[in-house]
Amino acid sequence: MPYTGSCHCGAVTFSVAADTPIEAMTCNCSHCSRKGFVLTFVPADQFTLESGADQLTDYLFYKHAITHQFCQTCGAQPFALGTSPQGDMRAINLRCVPSIDIDALTIQKVDGASF
Repeated sequence: MPYTGSCHCGAVTFSVAADTPIEAMTCNCSHCSRKGFVLTFVPADQFTLESGADQLTDYLFYKHAITHQFCQTCGAQPFALGTSPQGDMRAINLRCVPSIDIDALTIQKVDGASF
């Protein structure tokens, strides 16, 4: 079932044409752990930015492989842009998807601090 999400103030909204995830990932790298991300990844063609493109600011760090995007107004980071061996992808911050019960997800822990 497709799902939708947004930044905190609602300026940035998006939809994902994929089933609601039952699994997600957390990472202990300096960026993810400070922001408390719970992530799922989808192919770029399943992601639609519905509103707020003009409100987004990019943040790049480390190898600059992922374009972290956040709302200029509220600072929330609802998604990021990147590539994987399968092609362009979006990393969805499930904390920005109100319909997701984070406590019901199976969480895979990634040791990003060791990368």
